[in-house]
Formats: sequence, C-alpha cells, structure tokens
Amino acid sequence: MTLTIPHSRPTIEEKDAEFVSQVLLSGHIAQGERVAEFEKQMARFLGVKGCVATSSGTAALHLSLIALGVGEGDQVLFPTYVCAALLNAVNYVGATPVLVDINPRSFNLDVCDLKAKLTPKTRAIILPHMFGLPADIDEIIALGIPVIEDCAQAVGATFRTRPVGSFGTLSVFSFYATKVMTTGEGGMVASQSEELLENVRDLREYDEKDHYRLRFNYKMTDLQAALGLSQLARLADFIRRRRKIASLYSDSFKALPIGLPQESEDRKHIFFRYIVKTKKPLAASLKAFEERGICCRRPVYKPLHRLLGLGGFPCAEEVTDSALSLPIYPSLKEEEIEKIIEAVQEILG
Repeated sequence: MTLTIPHSRPTIEEKDAEFVSQVLLSGHIAQGERVAEFEKQMARFLGVKGCVATSSGTAALHLSLIALGVGEGDQVLFPTYVCAALLNAVNYVGATPVLVDINPRSFNLDVCDLKAKLTPKTRAIILPHMFGLPADIDEIIALGIPVIEDCAQAVGATFRTRPVGSFGTLSVFSFYATKVMTTGEGGMVASQSEELLENVRDLREYDEKDHYRLRFNYKMTDLQAALGLSQLARLADFIRRRRKIASLYSDSFKALPIGLPQESEDRKHIFFRYIVKTKKPLAASLKAFEERGICCRRPVYKPLHRLLGLGGFPCAEEVTDSALSLPIYPSLKEEEIEKIIEAVQEILG
C-alpha cells in the first residue's frame, strides 16, 4: 500500500521559497551575507557569543572536537542509543569512543553509567538531547569535563528556561530535511568562547590562508542560510504545533498499555519525535502501520553497541526492542492525526 502519511515531512511554505529565490536571483549563492546573518540570529536566539554555520551537523561535531584539541589517546563519551554520526566524528579525529547506556524513560544519556566510565583519558562528553527532550545537562557540566551539546533534535527546547545549546563548552545543531527546522542540509556550532569559535571558523574553509594546517570545506551556502532564516523566524510556531499534536496523542493514548513520552517541569520537550514503548513485536507493529498507509519507525535504527558487536547496555537494549516513533510534525493535517490515533489504538491497544 502507498504510504499516505510519511514519518517526517519538512514544513515548507511560500515564504521559504521567497527567501531562497531572493538569494538565487541575487547571483551570490555561496557562503556570504545570508550565512553571516543566520549565524547572528542563531546566536541571539541561543543567547551565546557566536555561531559558525557548517555544511552538516556531522561537520559541526567534527570541527568542535578538533577545536577542543581532541585526538589520539583521548576518550570521548556519548550514548550508544544514537545514530552513527557521533561515532564517525570521534573516529575522524582518532579518539577512542566510549559508549554509555541510556535512561530508558527519557532516552537520554544515563548519568550514573557516564560517571562509572570516566577515566583520566576522558577528554570530552557529547551530550545529545534525544528526540527534543533536554538531558540532565547541569549534572554533566558539573563534572568539569568539556561538554559538546548535541542539539540536532532539540533546537528550541529549554532546560530551566534556558535554551539548549547555551550550556555546553560547544554546541552543535543539524538542519537536515527531517529536523525541527531545515536548510536541506546544514549545521551550526555555538559557543560562549570566542577562541573556540574562531578556531572553528578557521577550520571550516581552507582557501586564502597564510599558513597551512589541515582544514576542510564545511561551508554553508547563502541559499541554505536564507531557508534557515525563514525557518528560524517560525520556529516558535513549529514547536507550538508539535506540542499540540503531542498533547492530542497523549490524551488519546493514556488508557493504552504503552509507555508515553516523559515530560518534566524543569525542561521543555519540543517533540521532535513522539516515542511510545510497546510490548508487542516491533516488526509486526511497523508492518501493521504500513498496511494502513502510515510510516512509523524505530527511533534509532540500530544502537551503536550493536553495530560494534558490544554487550553491556541493558537499557538501550530494552528501548531498542520496544520503542516506536509516530509521525509528528507541523504540517500534519487534522485528518492525518485522527488516522494515526485510530491506528495506534487498534494496533497497540
């Protein structure tokens, strides 16, 4: 059956096309004034000293690790229940990845397991705010180890009224097509440190330099930045819509024998994903949704410890076998929401 409701869909409107068209017709489409303005607006939104736009979230993370001086012999800790981009970035710089288990309710990094795995070689912690819910950032920063906040799924979320991305030594964002706001492909590094930001800027591009070191072609284009500026202006509306849909889901599912997303008074969940946990076989459930024209997914296709053939991550194992991600995005129509609710009640009830 043709999938009528995709798992993700970018929220693109006429205003976005107008912003991009203006840049296209200007004749300057590479990195330029629009990128600089996007960096400025993101820094203002986050309340940080500056931002550096990049070609992707992975590029942002790669440059952040280099800027911190992370390299061979260093250990970088991050959760196993994430996509491979984090593992790739750590491998790019030659450091040793150390995987950490997760909290099975929030899906974020488990602080107790993190503390147990710290060693004198620990050089940095990558802390994702999974699916739009801020992690326990205060406890982790208190450890005194450089923290890279991974806000790829959480732009606009807050922890104790402060935006995520304003706490870490460095923070990274992704603006891929399926993210909360999009530039098609693209990323951003944010920091309160002018020194780190300048290092990232220097690493981002290699041309017209007075001395040589290994640098990269990780620039964002003005075309992408124009779309980013248009999307950023509507981010609050995007989040309100996501939270409204999440509330409709939770009210409709509260009587079902499934686990619902966790919320907490000290942090604002933006519901990049709406994750439920079920005791029913995932493969069969996913197929049942597909037969109804609804695309649901495993929130993380395969956790990193499984990719690497490692054991010892019981909470991530439990979540991998029980978590299912439902469609949630601002452009969902009311009849699509009703269809999803009805399907969940029938399939997971």
